[in-house]
Amino acid sequence: MKENVYLDNAATTWPKPEAVYHFMDRFSRDVGVNAGRGSHALAADAEQLVLQTRRLLGAFAGCFGPADRVVFASNGTDALNTAINGLVAPDSHVVTTGLEHNAVARVLNHARRDKRVEVTAVPGMPDGYVDVSAVAAALRSDTAALIVNHASNVVGTVQALDELAVMARGAGVPMIVDAAQTIGVLPIDMDKHGFAVVAFPGHKGLFGPMGSGGLIVAEGVELEGLRFGGTGVDSASEFQPRALPWRLEPGTLGMPGIAGLHAAQLWFRALGEQLDAGDLEPPWQYTPPADVEAALERALDVSAIEHARLCRLAMAHIHSVECAHIATIEQVLRSYADVTVLGCARTSAQVATLSFVHAHIDAQEVADRLDADFGVCCRAGLQCAPWAHRSLGTLDTGGTVRLSPGFFTDEQDLAQLSAGLAEIF
Repeated sequence: MKENVYLDNAATTWPKPEAVYHFMDRFSRDVGVNAGRGSHALAADAEQLVLQTRRLLGAFAGCFGPADRVVFASNGTDALNTAINGLVAPDSHVVTTGLEHNAVARVLNHARRDKRVEVTAVPGMPDGYVDVSAVAAALRSDTAALIVNHASNVVGTVQALDELAVMARGAGVPMIVDAAQTIGVLPIDMDKHGFAVVAFPGHKGLFGPMGSGGLIVAEGVELEGLRFGGTGVDSASEFQPRALPWRLEPGTLGMPGIAGLHAAQLWFRALGEQLDAGDLEPPWQYTPPADVEAALERALDVSAIEHARLCRLAMAHIHSVECAHIATIEQVLRSYADVTVLGCARTSAQVATLSFVHAHIDAQEVADRLDADFGVCCRAGLQCAPWAHRSLGTLDTGGTVRLSPGFFTDEQDLAQLSAGLAEIF
């Protein structure tokens, strides 16, 4: 029996591709200095790493404008705070959904209390989706932003961003997308759909480390900065530079995390190249660049458009593998009469996240027994999304058990989970 069967990838992906671990170590040992804080060779290498990672991540999310519109943050929640508080002024109006994570819900609750912002949260439906027509009806002439999570971190349902974007553009309302559960798994077409901001964590589908993330800001969208300090540019000015990314990036960047995101982008591309060539050798056998300079050269050897194309091949493959895992899990769960799987049946408009409840056993007890007796790591409770649980009808009953396999989940993991469920139920 495996010591750990990790089925909590909706919280953070684990393990990471070996290339991520390798390159973070190499960067820290061989470069390990601030970007933009000097003219020496090491600082120049660090700055090139940052610039190229901005470029790769922008293309990855379908944004082919200036790379300086990709702004780094410490995580997805930090990115959403920056986006929402930077765009939504006091005494304005915001529309969101009843399926949001606390990374949006709490920010808006504070804005409502502290900045007198009026918030309209369109209720989620019991199947885990939001009614687009209801969102349209909630928009007003004074609406400052529409904020939508791309996929639910509770039941995995994927919202119709294309329809919502058309509606928001027609109303002249900027749209902020919380891509926490989808970036790295589903394509995001920022330029095509005209999103104002896409906020993302680095540690989930992007296969980067914890403590990394960012936001991509469309051209013409102005976010006010919330924090101020050193930037390495225009140091004589008494105020924060207005240009991006410095307006939103005071202080030292999380360079090891950015190195991890950079390596993960190269890993995605390598997987896409393998798939494009019809070579399905396990992608974790990919050999990362030997040093930082080799990685920088590797990042420049393909256009942004080609990088996006290859990464989308990789994402489609990753999504199909993960969906196959969750389908197997759901089939096992539905064989128990006392188990209810939340949301609707699996469709292509979902990610590999599933929540269930048992009629007679508390969700936390199920998770604790899976962990203690079978080494299965999952998540019980409200998953930091009480609004979503209210929509699903599970807020007052203690939430659900959430299972979220990943790309590196294998058949032994699924068999160990199945054995544990059989013993508990």
